[in-house]
Amino acid sequence: MTQWTKEKVAERFEEAVLTLRRLPSVKVPGYFSVWPEVIRSEMEILQQDKLPLKLGAPLPDAIDRLDQVLQWVLWIEVDERKLVWLRARGVPWKPICLRLGVNRTTAWRRHSEALSKIAQKLNNITL
Repeated sequence: MTQWTKEKVAERFEEAVLTLRRLPSVKVPGYFSVWPEVIRSEMEILQQDKLPLKLGAPLPDAIDRLDQVLQWVLWIEVDERKLVWLRARGVPWKPICLRLGVNRTTAWRRHSEALSKIAQKLNNITL
């Protein structure tokens, strides 16, 4: 078995964020549009804003790992959960510090401690 480290836990959270972004949107069943498809001219298509590239639905293995990560967040406090998810989403430290009302060093320390708690718990489970 491999040892869990803070870095591996952080990578798994980042993967979970990407997996969540790739999940299809939830739609209410039974509702649909009866409007016909709009056919656009070539000039209209060229002038449109570029949409972000859709990567498609995530693989089942990625969803399983996402489920594991969602179980891990129960091992840490609510403020730590917010901090870990914000960093996994790639939010810079400055907005995080403003949101949580702490300085950068304190935010970094709390983030590191939260990841360490999860890694330690995972290492104890696998032993």
